[in-house]
Amino acid sequence: MTNDELVKQLLQQNEALSTTIAAQTQLIAQLNQTIQELKEQLNKNSKNSSKPPSSDGFKKPAPKSLRKPSGKKAGGQSGHQGTHLAVITASDEIVRHMPSSCGGCPHYQMCKGTACIAEKRHVIDAVVTVNVTEHQALELPICMLHGDTRRGEFPSDVKATVQYGENLQALSVALNTVGAVSIKRTHEILSGVFNIPIATGTISSMVKRCSDSLSETVGKIKDKMIGSSLGHFDETGTRVDKKLWWVHDASNCEYTYLDISPKRGTAGMEQCGVLPEFKGIAMHDCWASYWNYLDIRHAVCCAHLLRELTGISENHPDQKWTSAFINLLLEMKKVKEKAIEKGKDSLSYYHYHKFDKKYDELLKLARKENPLPETTEKKCGRKKKGKILALVERLANHKASVCLFIHNFMVPFDNNQAERDLRMIKVKTKVSGCFRTEEGARDYLKIMSYVGTAHKQGYNAYEAIKNAISGHPDFIFE
Repeated sequence: MTNDELVKQLLQQNEALSTTIAAQTQLIAQLNQTIQELKEQLNKNSKNSSKPPSSDGFKKPAPKSLRKPSGKKAGGQSGHQGTHLAVITASDEIVRHMPSSCGGCPHYQMCKGTACIAEKRHVIDAVVTVNVTEHQALELPICMLHGDTRRGEFPSDVKATVQYGENLQALSVALNTVGAVSIKRTHEILSGVFNIPIATGTISSMVKRCSDSLSETVGKIKDKMIGSSLGHFDETGTRVDKKLWWVHDASNCEYTYLDISPKRGTAGMEQCGVLPEFKGIAMHDCWASYWNYLDIRHAVCCAHLLRELTGISENHPDQKWTSAFINLLLEMKKVKEKAIEKGKDSLSYYHYHKFDKKYDELLKLARKENPLPETTEKKCGRKKKGKILALVERLANHKASVCLFIHNFMVPFDNNQAERDLRMIKVKTKVSGCFRTEEGARDYLKIMSYVGTAHKQGYNAYEAIKNAISGHPDFIFE
């Protein structure tokens, strides 16, 4: 082999090795990115992401909340009006206790007559009784006035030969819906407590009838939410007939409206029907579908942002801007709360200017720490930003919505109202596993919309359901 041939062979080998090294370098970079993403996924919990607390399992994050210690002692604070066990009615039974040493004394009866009360203690218990009311339709063989046969009529709500009363129906529906107790367990509890063999099919029919009686009332709740000046919006997944469906929530401090759709995004929001006609301020997270509604004013949930920023801060210690941005949001919240305590409805120009300047400075720092990666490949479309830079862009694009809570004191800091209204959906799903049919899911959501609204109006669930069964569900609007 000549020198020229040897050089040519070595050059070919060198080129092949260079190509292999370049491919391996690219593969290593991809694997490192995958490892980093998997580590972030493992480190996610309810404190640093949008995952629910139920997903934390036995390994709870510390601290469990993003709230900072206030420095106050645990428990009720000075001036707090608490509740305690108290006797609210006259005693049904009185049991007197003489000293045990007096037993067998010949003067026992005389001393018992002269004994005075030294101390009283009360035991409050529930005595379960079953009341059976027999309705009799009386018949007159001959009317003395008209000469014909006449017969009494049963009340409109007494339709069957044997039926369950409103109290028992309301309790059955409340256990199955608000209590998240399955129909089978509801049957076992009621059969054990009342000694009534109430069938599972009967309980299911009670829930269905209650839901049907609420159709018009829930429609009015929906109209109230459409016309409200502030609405909280959120969605959560549940299982319906072995498929993933989405429960959409529209609520505020007065009303709760829940609906369900097989879609999470704009199609589901359109089907549920509140956002398409809503004209007020919509508080929500940064789910992209919400921004499709241009005719409303948007407010971003800052609690979601705090969790995202916390997750980045924990998984990427080199990101210095995240902790500073967390402090900025919390300082804005604190200043607003102090202003409200002083009876103000806006902040001073100093604070608005200070927060606005700090916000822009932190975004500038974030972009500096996360420049767009330079690539030599010519690909169509936008460059991949990554989660951190995507959050930075969101904070920049939706700055007005993020800061709306300090410009309009009616707007809260977070979207906790919607999350509280959806919490029972997760409890029901966790207990029951799924809804067997779409009809069953809709019946449940009707009742929960009604009960949630009644609770906000100051009525308890049992009272509200009993009124619905008796035909007076609109009492919540009175």
